[in-house]
Amino acid sequence: MGYGDDLLVTTFAAKIKKLYPERQIVIGNAEKKQAYHSIIYDNNPNISDCRNLNANKPIHIINYHQGNRPYIDYKNSNSKNYIWNENFKPVPGQLYFSEEEILHAKKIIEESKNYWTKSNQKNFNKIIFIETSSTKINDKQFSIKHQNKDWGYQNWNSLIENLKHDNLIIHSVHDKTKQIEGVYAPQNLSFRVACAVMDRCDIYVGPEGGFGHVAAALNKKAVLYFGGWISPKAVGYSFHENIYYTNNKSPCGEYTKLCSHCEEARNKISIKTFEGKVRKFLLD
Repeated sequence: MGYGDDLLVTTFAAKIKKLYPERQIVIGNAEKKQAYHSIIYDNNPNISDCRNLNANKPIHIINYHQGNRPYIDYKNSNSKNYIWNENFKPVPGQLYFSEEEILHAKKIIEESKNYWTKSNQKNFNKIIFIETSSTKINDKQFSIKHQNKDWGYQNWNSLIENLKHDNLIIHSVHDKTKQIEGVYAPQNLSFRVACAVMDRCDIYVGPEGGFGHVAAALNKKAVLYFGGWISPKAVGYSFHENIYYTNNKSPCGEYTKLCSHCEEARNKISIKTFEGKVRKFLLD
């Protein structure tokens, strides 16, 4: 999950730091004695920058890496499918923004409101932060997985079309995203600033993944497309609306080929159903 994974470990790091305040806490592969940096850890008082450690202070490495994720049942997974550990319950992580990131986010929010005012004579209801496509959708290693997890451009486009007339939508885009007409999409948005923008929105809507974990860390409402690839029991939060395709093949965890079961999930989870979940959360 990338940044989502990095967020999952931050709460654990905070607990370790509280127990051993004198230690420099880093994240990585304990067996290989390698530590990894993530922008998620920036400004975090509980996690030391592994690129700039003090040789005179003790180091504590949390063994958390690509081959050691608590939500994956490695024993029963195989070369084609992940099996999920549904006994794992994620705890919302922690993000610490810099003053510069906060100011940048405030500016984007103001720009989005100006964008709304230019096209609408009425006030908007809520601010919705939306992602429609993973940055890894065309990645050489992760493309198949993310295509299986995807709800599809037409579905997202139709959902946004239904919501944009009474809600201010901020669309998080990247170079692989198909932009949607009539929706504010800030350009060249870094992931951390995007998170700071979400912090000033009312709700996150998008696919299961990194931003879903960000929404949890920020204690934000969220409506997430899970499809049938991974179970909300493994990585979902109880205070989010997790739209899941319940089927005897779910969750499939297929990552080597495009999955007909995931295609079925895309077709079965309707725009009407998704919109209803969003509007209900907006009223709560």
